Amino acid sequence: MAAVPNSNSNTATTQQPPSPAAANTAITQLVPVPTPTELTTDEMAVKVVHKRYEGLVMVRTKAVKGKGAWYWAHLEPILVHNPETGLPKAVKLRCCLCEAVFSASNPSRTASEHLKRGTCPNFNSDSAPGPNPISVGVVSSPPQPPQNHRKRNSSGGRKGSGFKVNSSETTYSVAPITMIEPPRFSVDVSYPTRPDLVPAFSSATVVTGSGGGGGLYSPAHHHQHHQQQHPQQQQQQQQHPPQQHVVLSGGKEDLGALAKFEDSVKKLKSPGSSPGQVLTKAQIDSSLELLANWVYENCGFVSFSSLEHPKFKNFLNQLGLPGITRRDLAGERLDLRYKEAKAESEDRIRDALFFQISSDGWKAKVSCCSGEVENLVNVSVNLPNGTSVFRRGVFTGGYVFSKYAEDVLWETICDICGNNLEQCVGIVSDKFKSKALRNLENQHHWMVNLSCQFQGVNKLIKDFSKELPLFHNVTDNCLKVANFVNTKSQIRHSFLKFQLQEYGRAALLRVPYGGGGGGIGRVEFEPVFQMVEDVLSSARALQLVFLDESCKIVSMEDQTGKEIEEMMRSQFWNELEAVHSLVRLIKGMAQEIEKEKPRIGQCLPLWEELRVKIREWCGKYHINENHVDKVFDKRFKRNYHPAWAAAFILDPFYLIRDISGKYLPPFKCLTSEQEKDVDKLITRLVSREEAHIALMELMKWRTEGLDSVYAQAVQLKQRDPITGKMKIANPQSSRLVWETYLTDFKSLRKVAVRLIFLHATSCGFKWNSSLCRWAQSRNGIDKAQKLIFIAAHSKLDRRDFSNDEEKDAEFFSIASREDDVLNEVMFDASSL
Repeated sequence: MAAVPNSNSNTATTQQPPSPAAANTAITQLVPVPTPTELTTDEMAVKVVHKRYEGLVMVRTKAVKGKGAWYWAHLEPILVHNPETGLPKAVKLRCCLCEAVFSASNPSRTASEHLKRGTCPNFNSDSAPGPNPISVGVVSSPPQPPQNHRKRNSSGGRKGSGFKVNSSETTYSVAPITMIEPPRFSVDVSYPTRPDLVPAFSSATVVTGSGGGGGLYSPAHHHQHHQQQHPQQQQQQQQHPPQQHVVLSGGKEDLGALAKFEDSVKKLKSPGSSPGQVLTKAQIDSSLELLANWVYENCGFVSFSSLEHPKFKNFLNQLGLPGITRRDLAGERLDLRYKEAKAESEDRIRDALFFQISSDGWKAKVSCCSGEVENLVNVSVNLPNGTSVFRRGVFTGGYVFSKYAEDVLWETICDICGNNLEQCVGIVSDKFKSKALRNLENQHHWMVNLSCQFQGVNKLIKDFSKELPLFHNVTDNCLKVANFVNTKSQIRHSFLKFQLQEYGRAALLRVPYGGGGGGIGRVEFEPVFQMVEDVLSSARALQLVFLDESCKIVSMEDQTGKEIEEMMRSQFWNELEAVHSLVRLIKGMAQEIEKEKPRIGQCLPLWEELRVKIREWCGKYHINENHVDKVFDKRFKRNYHPAWAAAFILDPFYLIRDISGKYLPPFKCLTSEQEKDVDKLITRLVSREEAHIALMELMKWRTEGLDSVYAQAVQLKQRDPITGKMKIANPQSSRLVWETYLTDFKSLRKVAVRLIFLHATSCGFKWNSSLCRWAQSRNGIDKAQKLIFIAAHSKLDRRDFSNDEEKDAEFFSIASREDDVLNEVMFDASSL
């Protein structure tokens, strides 16, 4: 195909529209790479300091948003400038609470020593995660003068701790027994009275321990402690007699039982009082309904049985809510919620004049978290307004035949449309393009059935891995390295040692299952790519292994070791980087497609953009471009549909401004074959009587185009506040301009509005593996289908296509990624 203009070149903004030449070549222009200039030593030092500072700021920004360590809320990176030159010379951490300044070499240690250990006078340890380090005073000997080796506040006390110490007196202010953390040794716990609590022992000192009279609170010890007290305290003790010692024979484990006993005494003395807030029936019903909806909408992630956990029941009781049972959740409540979701879905489909069926899951997927095969097909309905509604879930028990998929899709269409079958414009699916989709399209001339472009782009990786010799060489070489390092004990020991030394972690190189031989043709490329990533990420450690004297002796005595050592001195690392770079490029494009969910008119520009990037890759790594182009063209033809070209021509977003100021469709970007495809598709989608009229209107569209004001309004873009990228301000405007303004095109506008809104991907929301496993129970299939419908309806309504398992995995990997950033930022700690 010919070069396709990038949509960015046609964007209508406050500036003048771009010229046609610029619009035609925008997608193929390369961004010039600035030539690095020589820097002085001082400039390099300033650059390093700035990099370290920016890295810390980035880490702190993520942490403040909830994606990092807690202490970043109290520590702030600052630049320290040279007083003579005014240039930054170092990075420090400043405590936001007390303005103290520390080294930035280890923020975690700074937080531990300055915040958690009480050095900061303004830090409240209750705000930090985890229990207080000391919750109750422990007395083992008379108080000694403090021996401080670190600067602390003069009071020596901590906010939130259970005691206060100064040079003249020692007093114990202990929280009630239900609030304290059990101490490690024997404690002196006085039970003060509270307005809301009637204590069981109001004047007793509780001692947990089994020792006799020679324990910590022997009479001699008590007398000594009494002599050290302040005179005012002695006067208070004369007014209030000394408390009686009560020894709990069960030790600290008795504290919880004592608290329960105290609560029982309180209830018996005040039977009419009920602690906590009393909710009305309406509030209780509303709260339980919200709880049930949360369980339904997180289908598979929240277990019904977890609601009967004793601690969860206790939690509800604390809120004043009654318990909720599994039977209640799976009964009438579930049926009512399902009917509501079903009715809402039916209403939205009924309001649309036409729709597209989307089916995702025919192609078996392996969960990246659990490794299990997902066998649930999502059948959804894409509406012209850009939204989608869930229709049904289909469980597959293994290999799915094309005829079965065809029957399922046609039954879904008939169930929705009834007698008006032309209401379904077409289907987009992740599989069966050449059989099921083509058969349905041939039988029903108004249908446009597409294959998912996320799958199509991803398959390029498989094509290159099979047909490019570069991939074969890299795979064989990596297998050789991985097997040698993993199986030779001395080499393995050195490799793990150098990994730990260089990266702070150690692991063996991953090898594909059955990857001991046979090359790439016998294994999937995804596990091969994991091996490639492992080898590339461990490059420094591998180089150190083969430079180590003890390992040199082993490699010299082994033929494979000699081959690997020779291989690493040649093109091994360059070829490895080339393969890794290409796979990353294609994966990045596929992930962007999955996230953005492009329409059919964007397919030609997307594939042309990918072609340009791959050609740049060929030039960078000196790869034969002709061979790569053949593989690319083969995959492009397998995915191509004539509707791509027709939608590209009819979508006003891709109109190009010519010299006269008209906005005309980009026919010059199509090949001659693609131009013919446009004519054939349009005549197929209209009736025979309208075919010649539609072609005449197409010629009018080609020569006259769209009014410049309307064209600029359609092509208007705005910056996405989350990603920072420029996106179409109103994606529906391309269809709406045909329905409201271009009314002269009686036949062509019918085709345009039905083509432009079609989705080019079938990527839906992602299920968790536990749901797929549980929902196939024959006894509970009816309940499972209702739960799936409610959960899917909610996800599509929120436009939430993520998987909670993946989000959890990303969340728990943040800490390690943060450490990696810190290691990179603070690699040169000498200048701190």
